Amino acid sequence: MRKEEMTRRRDEIIGLLCDVGEISAADLAARLAVSVQTIRTDLRELDEAALVQRRNGVVRLRQPSENIGYAPRISQARGEKQQIAMAVRNLVSDGARVALGTGTTVEACARILAAHREGLFVATNSIHAVIALQGAPGAVVTLAGGTVRLRDLDMIGTASTAFFADYLVDIAVFSCGGLSEAGEVLDYNTEEVTARTAIAGCARRRVLVMDRAKLGRELPCRKQMVWDYDVVVTGAALAPEVLARCAEASCRVIQVSGEE
Repeated sequence: MRKEEMTRRRDEIIGLLCDVGEISAADLAARLAVSVQTIRTDLRELDEAALVQRRNGVVRLRQPSENIGYAPRISQARGEKQQIAMAVRNLVSDGARVALGTGTTVEACARILAAHREGLFVATNSIHAVIALQGAPGAVVTLAGGTVRLRDLDMIGTASTAFFADYLVDIAVFSCGGLSEAGEVLDYNTEEVTARTAIAGCARRRVLVMDRAKLGRELPCRKQMVWDYDVVVTGAALAPEVLARCAEASCRVIQVSGEE
């Protein structure tokens, strides 16, 4: 039980750092109702695992080549992701052909679609999306092949990229690792970029879904601008200049409140 508590607490630390950027050990201890000594032990081991970086009395996430694990991401911005999913539901009709990407926000969309839409055809590279669609009435779901990325239960290698090239769907729903203040769509590595490009390329209508924590997140790989897509659904407050470019490009921005 003690190990489970420790794992859960460290997931919470990662989640808090995603939200606030940086924080002191004392503030973390106060938020999580544990001793500073306990937090320092957690941070030392998270640092050794190359997940966080301690400097000048504060801790922040490292800039990795991979996102943090799936489990801590599920608990982040639950309410906002639910609102995003409800907005996506309104874009998808019964009997639509849909491509779904990876990530917790897309999984939330899959769960809402399963509960509110019938007769969908879904192509996806996410096992989490497949599970979410298990009870969808009349759904036909096809899953990309290739090597499973066990940490996230998805496929983003060469085989999954070729998989989406074989389909033409009505709408594709996908996420990204981050978005710069200038509107650049960012990811953690080139495999993530290639997978997103493949999913977007098989659809007549392309929908980017993104929670507000991703705005301003600095990541090494970039591909396209946010206004290159047809619809953006987010709780992030995009800059007026970015909104203007979206309007010029006929990219519809659906803003959800992001409140929990």
